[in-house]
Amino acid sequence: MKHLKSSDLREKLYRAFISRASTDKVDNGPLITEILQLRKKASAMLGFENYAAESLASKMAPNIEAVNKLTEDLFAVARPAAERELEELQEFANAKGYEGKLQLWDVTFWTERLKEEKYAYDEEALRPYFSLPKVLEGMFGIANKLFGVDIVQDDDAAERWHPDVMFFKVKDADTRDHIASFFLDPYARPGEKRGGAWMDDCLGRSKAIGTKPVAYLTCNGSPPVGTKPSLMTFSEAETLFHEFGHGLQHMLTHVEDGDCAGINNVEWDAVELPSQFMENWLYHKPTVDSFAVHYETGEPLPADIFEKIKGSRIFMAASMMLRQLQFGALDMELHSQYDPDGSESFLDVQKRMAGKFQILPPLEEDRFLCSFSHIFAGGYAAGYYSYKWAEVLSADAFAAFEEAGLDNEDALRTVGRRFRETAAGPDQLYL
Repeated sequence: MKHLKSSDLREKLYRAFISRASTDKVDNGPLITEILQLRKKASAMLGFENYAAESLASKMAPNIEAVNKLTEDLFAVARPAAERELEELQEFANAKGYEGKLQLWDVTFWTERLKEEKYAYDEEALRPYFSLPKVLEGMFGIANKLFGVDIVQDDDAAERWHPDVMFFKVKDADTRDHIASFFLDPYARPGEKRGGAWMDDCLGRSKAIGTKPVAYLTCNGSPPVGTKPSLMTFSEAETLFHEFGHGLQHMLTHVEDGDCAGINNVEWDAVELPSQFMENWLYHKPTVDSFAVHYETGEPLPADIFEKIKGSRIFMAASMMLRQLQFGALDMELHSQYDPDGSESFLDVQKRMAGKFQILPPLEEDRFLCSFSHIFAGGYAAGYYSYKWAEVLSADAFAAFEEAGLDNEDALRTVGRRFRETAAGPDQLYL
């Protein structure tokens, strides 16, 4: 849809996409109603007013009202900004020869054209500036500066499942105590290793059996070729920072019960806080300049390219936020206010929410909920809001560092140690 030039064909594809899993034998509608009925019944049996209340019992958000307030606060800012973004997009499309008002199936195509005009850069051409050794050096430098830990590679200290895998020890910079370790499996191995990137725990901290935290960090970058190091795109570097943030939360924990330590002791709606926090450092130019240098010439990443990277991050941000807020509000409404045994259908709820959150009204045949796998076939039921909840947490956390001064090392160290002792290393059991 981003690159399909025919508006007529875009319309056909769009109509097919929004109505999938909603007709005849493949209609998920009856299943959705049954799922909502069973969740309502199970929650009542457990003593909860509704399924959302049950879901939030183990999350950071204190109650449904707090979730709804966050949604409304963000909506009040995002809606007018998204309207301005659509106006700009309409003007751009008309200037490029599009006639009439933009339709739902046109937005993605013209958004991509506008992004190309304003922020186009070649991701592949940036690889020489993001060699894995330099990215790791920069990332570990941030961990040292903020959290007071030294990260040392020691491949011989653990059995590795592939020669490409690296093993690192995490040491307290002041005491030199070995506090944790992690494996890094950075390269793709087609046919052997699934795609994507993830972090998982190998061992949790345990006083009883004397284990220190050990994490896995897995990515799918390009391996070195000859004497040339592994070269990453900016997106791949951002992904590595993200997974490293998850790893830090597991490794810096103070909890000494392995089953409740590290990432096992983090609420669902707060788990993305350290990962998104670490991503923010890739948009701080002095930090990026410290490691984003051409692996052959030593030249820094061009300033104009960096500005395009920053600009593309917030391009159409209000529209994207409005969409996510709609999903979260719809999820919460279905699991807190909606009665699946009442006269209103779940599609009525969908239309009601779309009327509030969508600037362009939805088509009559829109059956988005029939394929909303996050809340009906995944782990996000009454929890989709957690994407924005964690994003706000990470923005607030990074703002604390900005207020201290991103180039003030003493102030960063003070705030960083506080972050290490709280968000990055929770020291309480949540039972």
